[in-house]
Amino acid sequence: MLRPQYWKKTLGAALLLGAFAGQAFAAGSVLSVQSSPTPGVLGSNVSVDVLISGISDLYGYQFSLSFDPALLHFSSASEGTFLSSGGTTYWDGGGVDNSLGQISFTFNSLIGAIPGVSGDGVLARFNFQVTGVGTSALNFSDVLLLNSQLAELPVQITNGSLSTVNAVPEPSTWLMLGAGLAGLGFVRARAGGKSQAEATSV
Repeated sequence: MLRPQYWKKTLGAALLLGAFAGQAFAAGSVLSVQSSPTPGVLGSNVSVDVLISGISDLYGYQFSLSFDPALLHFSSASEGTFLSSGGTTYWDGGGVDNSLGQISFTFNSLIGAIPGVSGDGVLARFNFQVTGVGTSALNFSDVLLLNSQLAELPVQITNGSLSTVNAVPEPSTWLMLGAGLAGLGFVRARAGGKSQAEATSV
């Protein structure tokens, strides 16, 4: 089983080996993020999925992701289902610094002499608590994708963002508010009609 230190220290060597093995062409692949729910509500939890699309023969990957620590507080990470659909994997959620807003060197790799995975899917999921109101950038760095020959795969990186808002009243609250306003309007209408009738009688 690969140790985290081994994976990180041998990425450069893997790229050199890949240069001799030949590089797979995956110009159409895209790395992106998707948040749910959107917008995030203050005091609630949101999830951010890291997505890959149009990839061919993905064997391993690493990336870092930054966020706004004034708006989001990291709570947990989990492996996506994409790479593990190809076999046994070695996953590490990376190091987290909530004060800086940084998830560093999340990585995952298949194990053994097997082909990589192709297609679209979720690489990782990060869960956050919403602690502020605004818009947090979600930016990638340290991105590296490898194929089963340990050659680097080209990928288009699409950074994202997550908007957060104050708590939204429940539908029942809106109904109660609407009923209250309607009742107030009815009382005022009756009071106005009564005053007009009294003025006419005088």
